[in-house]
Amino acid sequence: MAKSRISELVGLVFDDIPYSPEAYEAQEKISTALDEKYSELCENSTEGEAIDTILSDYGQLTKMAQLAGYTEEQALAWRSSGDAAELRPTKNIIWKQRRRAYAAALFSMFAFTELGWVIFDAVNLNKEFFFVMAMFALLVFLVYRRIRNINKTEREIKDVKYDNAAYNYLRSLSDKYTKRLLNSTALIISAVFVFMGSELSFFIFGNSKSAELAENFFSNLIMVEIPLFILVKNIILYKIIQKRIALPDGKKARKYGIFIAAFSLVYWVAVTFITIFAGDKISYPGNVFFTAAIFFAIIILILDLTARRKVTFKNIVFNPRRFALVTSVVILVSTFTLLQRDTWYTQSYINSVPVVEHNTHKIEYNEETGVYTITSSTEDFKILHLTDIHIGGSLYSYRKDMKALKACFAEIEHTKPDLVVVTGDLCFPLGIMSMSLNNSAPVQQFAAFMRNTGIPWAFTYGNHDTENLSTLNKTELNEVYKSLSYKTSGNLLYPYTQPDIMGRNNQLIELRNTDGTLNTGLFMIDSNAYTGEGINVYDYIHDDQVEWYADEVKRMNAEAGKTVNSFVFFHIPLQEYKTATELYLDGSDEVKYFFGENPGDHGGITNDLVCCSDYPSKMFDTALELGSTTGFFCGHDHYNNASIEYKGIRLTYGMSIDYLAMPGIEKETKQRGAELITIHSDSSWDVEQIPLTSITD
Repeated sequence: MAKSRISELVGLVFDDIPYSPEAYEAQEKISTALDEKYSELCENSTEGEAIDTILSDYGQLTKMAQLAGYTEEQALAWRSSGDAAELRPTKNIIWKQRRRAYAAALFSMFAFTELGWVIFDAVNLNKEFFFVMAMFALLVFLVYRRIRNINKTEREIKDVKYDNAAYNYLRSLSDKYTKRLLNSTALIISAVFVFMGSELSFFIFGNSKSAELAENFFSNLIMVEIPLFILVKNIILYKIIQKRIALPDGKKARKYGIFIAAFSLVYWVAVTFITIFAGDKISYPGNVFFTAAIFFAIIILILDLTARRKVTFKNIVFNPRRFALVTSVVILVSTFTLLQRDTWYTQSYINSVPVVEHNTHKIEYNEETGVYTITSSTEDFKILHLTDIHIGGSLYSYRKDMKALKACFAEIEHTKPDLVVVTGDLCFPLGIMSMSLNNSAPVQQFAAFMRNTGIPWAFTYGNHDTENLSTLNKTELNEVYKSLSYKTSGNLLYPYTQPDIMGRNNQLIELRNTDGTLNTGLFMIDSNAYTGEGINVYDYIHDDQVEWYADEVKRMNAEAGKTVNSFVFFHIPLQEYKTATELYLDGSDEVKYFFGENPGDHGGITNDLVCCSDYPSKMFDTALELGSTTGFFCGHDHYNNASIEYKGIRLTYGMSIDYLAMPGIEKETKQRGAELITIHSDSSWDVEQIPLTSITD
């Protein structure tokens, strides 16, 4: 208690003295001398009497200074404030130096990236090496210029005194940048190891070519670039402030900094070794590193609240409301970021998928119309209809994604089709339901899966493929599909040119016989997603889409000189599916039953018998009028899988693959499978269900 009063006394005396290194050192020595004098006085008197003696004998600056070995002239020189810098000019200089520090840090970050490219180009003998090397040298020079200007300014203001307002401002900055430097030291070490863990995962599970590894490496390098920028910026600003005022305890600060660095290294080396040695039990090393990063952040926070008070003027004040707000924002941003990340958990399995034995047919693409033509080399042509695969693409969905892909492969391997058609909901970027908002990686993975099977495939969009918060919107996803299409993959029949009508993808695939005559038109029509008028208010096939369909049917009929058979594939069922199902359940002879059942949504979101749009489409009536289409194929309802004929058109639900989207559907089996459509050379056709349980144990 007495020592704190002595400290207060010294603080009051020095309160109006401008800050300088000499004055700061004198204050420390005077405090020590008074403490020693107080202890000496306490040997022959009480604590109260000792304090009174201190106050009466050493209550003035000159007497304090003389006790600590200073002269009266030195003490009076400390009090001189004629040349002390005030708050405003001090702030202006700091802001100027701060801008230079940010620029130097930014150029350092870019130089680090260019250094990576220099090494990569040198190893691979790329012709861009000299250009990249020149860019690296330029960035290093820009960093040097900023650091030189910073040092020049520091030399010009060396030994400047600061008035109380400026000194308190510098003290607050000293605490801020001490804290930030220590935290950024931990951050950069953490970022390097998390980055290494991410790359380790991609390398182990990707089995990718060197170009793909390099692309992944440089695209993820931002995980290190940003922490590097923060570290360099904090180092420079920390040095700038420490040249003006001293830390409360420089030795402890250095020791604490070394401790933070050493602890971080030991922590992450341990995490790395544990991950490597337990590799056979870890599905995806990247997640181990991200989990370790969360615990690491908690440990650093605890150190910030406790040990760091020894190296700052004032320890951080714990504000519960601010902490709750910041924590909530961090959790929300981190969760949103993680949900959008490309993940490749299923890549190892995809890379192991073999080519499936199948017939080879001639495939041509018309650049002007966007129409693919398949000229069959066999009398019969087989189409495997898959729907509602629902790949989540997250760690949470990994096990179910594997089941979905293996189910698809089992159906393909069993039927050995000539073409696979997927009627929507290939991916499931629905946030907390799939723990992913990413609709890019699942698409690329399924495309890689199909490319490995060697079977040509086409698809229609579903309502979930481009959800509002998903990583890619419909325009961006369209570009991804184009990059994966026939010119690149040799088996995805996605048009590079599409009709200017409603929908994300509307296309026609013409199937021709061995002699080149038209056999069947395969229409992939987008039933769209939502109307935007509420939750799960489903869209429909619009009038301009129907008109395009009608025009194409008439064109094929004119070419063939007869009515050409056609099928239409889409995702959301037409209202006629509901009408026909109700008639069938009522025992009406207007409907002919073939196979399957329509139990409805099975306790899901809508509980509808048939989950169709509330808006009528002209699709069915137009098809009925033209007399070309003999079969409609859709998905969407997961449990519905009946095939019934209504007014001469067969309405078939696809058996779903889904293990993820519908609650409890993973454990149910009778709805899961596919349909095999066999088209004969005379355009007649058959379709049969292939339940997954019938071809797997």
